[in-house]
Amino acid sequence: MKEIKFTDIDGIKVGNAQNYEAATGCTVIICENGATAGVDVRGGSPGTRETDLLNPVNMVQQIHAVMLSGGSAFGLDASSGAMKYLEERNIGFDVQVTKVPIVCSAVLFDLNIGNYKIRPDFKMGYEACINATNTECPSGSIGAGTGATVGKFFGLKRAMKGGLGSYALQVGELKVGAIVAVNCLGDVIDPSTGEILAGLLGEDLESFVGTENMMIANYDSKKNLFSGNTTIGVVVTNGKFSKSEMNKMASMAHNGYARTIRPAHSIFDGDTIFALSIGEVQADISTVGLLAARAMENAVIDAIKSASSLHGIKSHSDIFKK
Repeated sequence: MKEIKFTDIDGIKVGNAQNYEAATGCTVIICENGATAGVDVRGGSPGTRETDLLNPVNMVQQIHAVMLSGGSAFGLDASSGAMKYLEERNIGFDVQVTKVPIVCSAVLFDLNIGNYKIRPDFKMGYEACINATNTECPSGSIGAGTGATVGKFFGLKRAMKGGLGSYALQVGELKVGAIVAVNCLGDVIDPSTGEILAGLLGEDLESFVGTENMMIANYDSKKNLFSGNTTIGVVVTNGKFSKSEMNKMASMAHNGYARTIRPAHSIFDGDTIFALSIGEVQADISTVGLLAARAMENAVIDAIKSASSLHGIKSHSDIFKK
């Protein structure tokens, strides 16, 4: 087994667009030849588009892109830019008069950082597609991870920067990868050591106090945290699978969230994972699912370690100074 780039998986392109003044952006994963897809939405505050199509009982069998976006529900508009880009290239579901690109989407809440009046829209979604490439996949405060933050139980003053991360691996001919925008309520943990990498800071803004510890200590206080969170991601394989199997793969990939984010899947998070099958490699779905979880786990860590400070919010590198 060896580590590869996410964009080393044949058949996908990744593009980003962002506005640093507004602290928001979007990330598109394009599969021009189509991908069999599934989804698993587990958080209590999701913002999504076209997820119903991924139910195995429904007609459409393939999608053409996934848009991950900031901007809360406003950011769903970025998907329309991706649809325009793909239609111009004759990519989509053939309805005779035209081809309708199937673009799934999930959004995270970043309106509380930067300029909330600017959010990913049609233009930014189109720009992300223009920027899409199969040769590189940058991480950190970019794309959908631009305004991402973590550890927000006591608000942004004691929070840290999240970001966009990716990771992929190869076993023989099989490739499995993950890309994720980490914007969780809780802390991000290195599961190999139990060390907090980013999260809720103490009053000194240098040490960690542990989000779960604070939630337990304040169990009788109903905090109004609104939908200020959500981690959204995509796992991709060149294995050949059905829609039902891709929904199972998305479910198993959530183990990557559970291993690295504490707590994961809260009522204040809209945690969502899409799973895409692009290829003809024969493989066991349970094995690919565990590899997807491992890829997601490492992608979450990459997002945190690659993030840079923005609008006064500290990053991992600020706390773990070299």
